[in-house]
Amino acid sequence: METDALTASVLRDLRAPRPYPAVSLTMPTHRREPDNAQDAVRLRNVLAEAVRRIDEDPQVSRQDRIDLKARLERAVGEVDLRHSLDGLVVLATTKEHQLWSLARPVPERVVLSDTFLTRNLVAAKAQARPYWVLAVAADRATLWSGVGEALREDRAHGFPLQPEPLDFDPERQERVGDQPSTFSDEETRRFLRTVDTALAAVLAAEPRPFHLVGLAQAVSLLEEVGTAVNGASATVRKGGLVDGPARVLLQELAPAAEALAAEQRLRVGKLFDEARGRKLFAAGLDEVWEAVREGRVELVAVEEQFQATVRLADGHLAPVQDDPGPGAWEQGVREDIVDELVEAALDSRSEVVFLPVDTLAEHDRIAAVLRY
Repeated sequence: METDALTASVLRDLRAPRPYPAVSLTMPTHRREPDNAQDAVRLRNVLAEAVRRIDEDPQVSRQDRIDLKARLERAVGEVDLRHSLDGLVVLATTKEHQLWSLARPVPERVVLSDTFLTRNLVAAKAQARPYWVLAVAADRATLWSGVGEALREDRAHGFPLQPEPLDFDPERQERVGDQPSTFSDEETRRFLRTVDTALAAVLAAEPRPFHLVGLAQAVSLLEEVGTAVNGASATVRKGGLVDGPARVLLQELAPAAEALAAEQRLRVGKLFDEARGRKLFAAGLDEVWEAVREGRVELVAVEEQFQATVRLADGHLAPVQDDPGPGAWEQGVREDIVDELVEAALDSRSEVVFLPVDTLAEHDRIAAVLRY
């Protein structure tokens, strides 16, 4: 699965306690040759480390060891490294397993606990900035799920939608001359209200920014009869795109997406200026980490691709320059501290924004607006 499948309900399930041990394997992967040639070997090594940890753990019964190792072998056998992104997460218990492919690097780790490790998933989804696209016409509406440059039609939320078929009365039409306009008859208005209601349900279940695409008349009428659609981040008034394809939809949305990204950078810059004036500004990994742990962060901005390996000691972070080696986790080393910070910030209802590389160079790649 990819990060657009990480809905709020899925995340709640992943974080739920499980019988010990719930095993989480994470490792970086590569999209292209020749780098991806090492991924298969690395995956088998991570699996071997997990098996060693399971065999040496006195808390794991003999039957659970057998079942868990079989489950891990099955999970690893399902990994298709030909279509890797930047990180792989394997989650397994004796009863279940899940595979997640992430568009964000993750450290190589094996974790045995009573819950799954989720911070890499949460950070990857936050960086990917998932969004919805509603494509509408007078007689059809489709919903599309997007993550970055990947877009696919979504059929899990009641879409596509089409009007109910009508009984046609040619005698009545001839008698009273009621030839309706496509964009003014009551059936079209009723259908578009249904579309708006369905969109509202989607946004309530899975809040994301959304874009609206459709012929100008259809979009205008939908905005007139609906309420949910009025929150669109961008609107493209062009017809013929209800059934995509995704590539063309992305092309049409590209200018709007670039404009929104520029607005985001300006907004964050203004918030930083105001925060500095009120002495509610934090910069640098250690300072922002401390503020996040205390729940004082209103907004945290992180450069895309920013990763850092640190040693956690006395509540502060010290950079680790060399390979931390085996057993580093037990010694306080965190290879995924940025992901951990992002997850903690989101849990405390902070806004997390990812900005282009070098946008925050003067602030050591990360900065925050504080609540107090």
